[in-house]
Amino acid sequence: MKKLIVTIFILLIIFIGMYIYKQNKITVNRNNEITIDEINKIETYLQKIYMWREITGEALPTFENVNDAPNIWVWEVVKKNLEEYELSAQQLQDKAKEIFGQDFQKEFPKSGYEYMAYNQETNTYYAIGSALDNEEDVFLLDKIERQEEGYIVQIVEYLEDYSEGYETTSSEYNIQIKNLNNETIGTVKSTEPETNIQQFVKDNMDKFTKKEVTLKTDESGNVYVKSVKNG
Repeated sequence: MKKLIVTIFILLIIFIGMYIYKQNKITVNRNNEITIDEINKIETYLQKIYMWREITGEALPTFENVNDAPNIWVWEVVKKNLEEYELSAQQLQDKAKEIFGQDFQKEFPKSGYEYMAYNQETNTYYAIGSALDNEEDVFLLDKIERQEEGYIVQIVEYLEDYSEGYETTSSEYNIQIKNLNNETIGTVKSTEPETNIQQFVKDNMDKFTKKEVTLKTDESGNVYVKSVKNG
């Protein structure tokens, strides 16, 4: 009986510890609690608009209004979220409004651009492949605060460098965790779970870049980026 009580007590401590850990992964405004569904919705949306530095200059540039965001970033976000890779200009505009909201006013360039070419015969645009490097651009949700018209979200940006994995046949190698200045802050084994990388970043927060993203919501609860500034 004593063993059973001790076992239950230990399991209770583990459960409480896991709950506290999950709650501490993201800081929220306790006066206006953010639900798990909201966190998932925000993270899913940010994944849609988070790009690659080698293509767009910044994975997530700063801007006061999405209509002032760099063109290459805007249209690469649209291209990243396409289900088809040959579309009309109107279809591209529709996809842009789906991602950025009805306030989006930029017009897709009629001649296309570096990574989306124009086919005069079919009057359509088609995606051109982009060369990516071995560094994965990643963000980590840090803080979320609900506002009257949406959310203010603070993210931490970092790079996961998989170069060593391309130079070895071993399944275990070092993933270099870098900041946006390309400085290696530490390494994590490829066999470790992704949560270990996230925890490493949280433990070394002062060495990484932060950005503050303002998201607005519509009547259906969809979120759209309104502005981005350095955190």
